[in-house]
Amino acid sequence: MNDYNIGDLITVKTENTIYTGTIMPSLDENIIVIKMKNGYNIGISKNKIKSIELIKKGEKPKYKLPPLKIGKKNDLKNISILSTGGTVASRVDYNTGAVHPVFTAGDLIRTIPELLNIANIKGRAILNILSENMTPSYWKMIAEEIKKEIENGADGIVIAHGTDTMHYTAAALSFMVDADIPIVLVGAQRSSDRPSSDAALNLISAVIACTQPIKGVYVVMHGESGDTFCYLHEGVKVRKSHSSRRDAFKSINNIPVAKINPFTKEIEYLRESKKVKGNERNNDKKININTILEEKVALIKIYPGIDGSIINYYVDNGYKGIVIEGTGLGHAPETIFENIKYATDKGVLVAMTTQTINGRINMNVYSNGRELQKLGVIGCEDMLPEVALVKMMYLLGNYDTEKAKELINKNLVGEITEISRFDSY
Repeated sequence: MNDYNIGDLITVKTENTIYTGTIMPSLDENIIVIKMKNGYNIGISKNKIKSIELIKKGEKPKYKLPPLKIGKKNDLKNISILSTGGTVASRVDYNTGAVHPVFTAGDLIRTIPELLNIANIKGRAILNILSENMTPSYWKMIAEEIKKEIENGADGIVIAHGTDTMHYTAAALSFMVDADIPIVLVGAQRSSDRPSSDAALNLISAVIACTQPIKGVYVVMHGESGDTFCYLHEGVKVRKSHSSRRDAFKSINNIPVAKINPFTKEIEYLRESKKVKGNERNNDKKININTILEEKVALIKIYPGIDGSIINYYVDNGYKGIVIEGTGLGHAPETIFENIKYATDKGVLVAMTTQTINGRINMNVYSNGRELQKLGVIGCEDMLPEVALVKMMYLLGNYDTEKAKELINKNLVGEITEISRFDSY
């Protein structure tokens, strides 16, 4: 069993089943992983294997490819793709079936040659992490790298990002970065080695969006489960709403900014966007960043039977702000009112959002909400809890608590809409 190597095509027989596929790297020496013809990987415990038959020896994995020379076209925009990791920034080694990160423009062009006809592409990795390992310090680093790219002439920037926390990063960059170009975050729900991968079309659509005369921070992902179009979502009005569907990202309390056809390169605007003046390349693009954040901010979800001492814990450990993800119109149980009062009496900024996803809070309808306001809790209109968390970090990092209280429920970068929309997008 140890005579077989990564990249070999084998048939594995267990007591009840026969599997044929290419041997993949395995993190567990007791498990053999193979990639089957349908693109899916399967792990088989070695103690269940009856026999292994070699079908074909594999070639040595090609982890490094020679550099690819890419010409520059004067009639195309200059787009920088910065990779932080995640499924979208990967390529398949077809000799072994293994998936490897892409780090350079050459890697990207080899993987998606269609990009050559859309823009002049530069690409580099600034991180290589799983998105669940994203932190506020990484948000700051990404903002600094965005500034460098704009100062070096980028007309648009694509951030390749893992999907699980992409909406947090989009919100953070929306507050931290003020630029006259589009900054588009993009991910993929299915990796490049799967037949159902959405990586290529999402990335193509993100680059198309970056060639547009718009500015601000956005997210681009599949618009439906098929391969027909992608949506351009505003960075502070979007969240991941499904764990595995390709159209997992939805605009919340508003509609997407635009619909993108990655095949025709057409873009259809669905509502007003932040436009820049003219469509000519401007070599003197504005870029200001503010990476000051107060990281001692917590997000607490209300649930039946919640122990209010968790609030005391954050207060006693020096936290400056707490976002409560309340029920319905913005409620919390009376059993934690004393804990909330303890927080506000200690000068902690406490704000309220709703866990219903769509809709907005109104803390004047029921007595519970009115009592919470008397305790000093501030309502956040139709702001998403994740966005409220990031916004509070930004405000408390740059203003005193009283000014932050004044601004937390004011619209700064599009995070609050006057009328919440609920459309089937």
